[in-house]
Amino acid sequence: MKHDHSHHHNHSCCGGSQPPLDAVIRDPVCGMIVDPNAGKLSATHGGRVFHFCSASCHAKFTKEPANYLEATDPVCGMKVDRASAKHFLRHEGEKYYFCSASCMAKFEKAPQDYFGDRPAPKPMPAGTQYTCPMHPEIISDVPGSCPLCGMALEPMGIPTGDEGPNPELVDFTKRFWISALCSVPLLLMTMGPMLGLPLRSWIGEELAIWLEFALATPVVLWAAIPFFERAWSSFVHRSPNMWTLIAIGVGAAYAFSVIATFLPDIFPHSFRMHGGSVPVYFEAAAVIVTLVFLGQILELKARERTGSAIRALLDLAPKTARRLAKDGTETDVPLDDVMVGDRLRVRPGESVPVDGIVVEGRSSIDESMLTGEPLPVEKNVEDTVTGGTLNRNGTLLITAEKVGADTVLSQIVGMVASAQRSRAPIQGMADRVASYFVPAVVVVALVAFAVWALIGPEPGMIYGLVAAVSVLIIACPCALGLATPMSIMTATGRGAQAGVLIKDAEALERFANVDTLIVDKTGTLTEGKPKLTDIVTVGGISENDLLGFAASLEKGSEHPLAEAIIEGAKARNLTVQNAADFNAVTGKGISGKIGTSNVALGNLAMMQDIGVDIAALTQQADALRAAGKSALFIAVDGKAAGILAVADPIKSTTIEAIRKLHDAGLRIIMATGDNKVTALAVAKELGIDEVRADMLPETKKQLIDELHAKGSKVAMAGDGVNDSPALAAADVGIAMGTGADVAMQSAGITLVKGDLNGIVRARTLATSTIRNIKQNLFFAFIYNVLGVPVAAGVLYPVFGLLLSPMLAAAAMSLSSVSVIANALRLRTIKL
Repeated sequence: MKHDHSHHHNHSCCGGSQPPLDAVIRDPVCGMIVDPNAGKLSATHGGRVFHFCSASCHAKFTKEPANYLEATDPVCGMKVDRASAKHFLRHEGEKYYFCSASCMAKFEKAPQDYFGDRPAPKPMPAGTQYTCPMHPEIISDVPGSCPLCGMALEPMGIPTGDEGPNPELVDFTKRFWISALCSVPLLLMTMGPMLGLPLRSWIGEELAIWLEFALATPVVLWAAIPFFERAWSSFVHRSPNMWTLIAIGVGAAYAFSVIATFLPDIFPHSFRMHGGSVPVYFEAAAVIVTLVFLGQILELKARERTGSAIRALLDLAPKTARRLAKDGTETDVPLDDVMVGDRLRVRPGESVPVDGIVVEGRSSIDESMLTGEPLPVEKNVEDTVTGGTLNRNGTLLITAEKVGADTVLSQIVGMVASAQRSRAPIQGMADRVASYFVPAVVVVALVAFAVWALIGPEPGMIYGLVAAVSVLIIACPCALGLATPMSIMTATGRGAQAGVLIKDAEALERFANVDTLIVDKTGTLTEGKPKLTDIVTVGGISENDLLGFAASLEKGSEHPLAEAIIEGAKARNLTVQNAADFNAVTGKGISGKIGTSNVALGNLAMMQDIGVDIAALTQQADALRAAGKSALFIAVDGKAAGILAVADPIKSTTIEAIRKLHDAGLRIIMATGDNKVTALAVAKELGIDEVRADMLPETKKQLIDELHAKGSKVAMAGDGVNDSPALAAADVGIAMGTGADVAMQSAGITLVKGDLNGIVRARTLATSTIRNIKQNLFFAFIYNVLGVPVAAGVLYPVFGLLLSPMLAAAAMSLSSVSVIANALRLRTIKL
């Protein structure tokens, strides 16, 4: 357990020396010790001066000072002044104030004993809606229980990391401890003789029964109230679930025992034991409730752990940023105060606070927490940086471009939060099974009771009741309800840490079943930054003149090939002129006047349009295309002057990634707008299964429809706005990189870093998750399938074995724990 004994620290958050212990001055909001002489913020309230460590604490106090004046000592209940408390510590993220060193020592020794007095959870922001973790279609404006499964509704939206303790976990923990305290003596009284502790014979059977009644009643009538409320809701909404079975089982055991205690004479002979007394099952009712609480607490804590992926992402962004004022002074300000256009200093070892552009300095940035890529990326002036990434060695000055909810990190967190609440289609099957399963179990319980009562050994009615209650308890399908959501929550969090963002659970399940992957060439297989590779001249023109003409024509163009030609001219220090009479012919090329010469640059169609004979260049052009290069013809004054060859280098990661995708059972089709010869050359080098060249955005969608007609399950990877129709048409769309927002919205999966290794990671995650869900469903069913017949008593005639309701409750809890443990394995999956 982590404790923050801030009274032991020998420094304050302000960097000043700490006052002596008898003159502690604390920030009343966060509990940090502050130095009033350090010039930090202060506020006056009720004639007192309060000091703060930061602007955000100051703002919280001035908004609602009454919330931060006093705290309750969790040990003795005394009120403690927050601003001058000498004894303070943090435990599991909560702040605790104590009136004395002895109270604090007691808390440190056994903090769980004082959880009942934990601070109330902070109120949720206005307008917060609540949803069920198992049934995301249930949305409510107020907190409460799900009408379908009875689980507590959870707040929707992005967690702030400052919500305080989960109120359901706090409540259930308190109920669990009280149930456990009552159940232990109950167990000792009933099981004592087997352990050599004949407590019942010492105190007498009659007194023992009354003691059992006194111990079990608070457990069933107070602690178990949430279970009965959920069961009642399941009856009202006609959606039988695990709480239906638990309530019937516990209620039957307790009600029978109460009647047996107060009115034993109404029972016929078949209900009596050999000594003539009617047995009671108070201990079964109480222990079942205790075990169910234990299972619920483990589940709630596991759900919190799956949500830790979101909190870890939120923690990537620093809480403050170093802002430069116009006069050059630098101050640390809370992240919420940063505005677009602010200039921020990022020092070595610090996280980049927001998305921005480098205006001064150079450094290498570790982007692994967003992209999953281990190699740091060099950043220079005019490069973009992403909030949450880590500055390794240099100092950078950046201008804030996106802040708050607009940053990439915030969008990622929002995407993960909504994906964790989404449902996978496989869960529909589990729900359908559960809807038939619960009524079937009630029937089995009734049949077991009837069979034991009619043909069982004496006392038949008692055996029948034990069997019926055991069947109801062991058959609880709580593990069934957990199987899918636990895996989905864990997987989406794990994916986000590796740069694979899942839009919803359905996309994950569909991607696991995909057999065909369509990828673009430019920017996906290749760098997306073409380079000038060859210059071929004819007719006596020099290479520099030819390149100078081409660069002058391309000067105003946005085309990627234009950039390659201009960069090539810059590398040779050539002078780039302005073109007159400029004309661009879509899909063919460009022409214009450079000085006194008429120059045209483009493909074969362009040359044919202007009547230039390029027969002398055809052979070389074909050779260049066969090598995977794009050949551009140049004509000067109506005559062929040469060829410029431009190639887009293949990414270093591509070949290995394609091998892994083939190993994962995917057929890969390259769909590119490039010409067929160049595309085939690239495909041959990479071992791609099929090539579709000269593709337009609408023909990419037609290709997907064609593959669907053949029965293929198709994933499409794309990065631009023009890809969004195809991304939406595919079974799963994969947006490559933080490209166009439209592409990200059309896609089911977004890769923070746009390369094929991201698709490999996504495929690994998808197949592992679906396998994990199937394992969970197996764990959930195997306990029920094996446990129900044993609980009904099928082994009794052969082995004399009859399962007690308590063991049934333990087996039920074990199935939930198995599912949770198995789902949490996804946190460690190697992507």
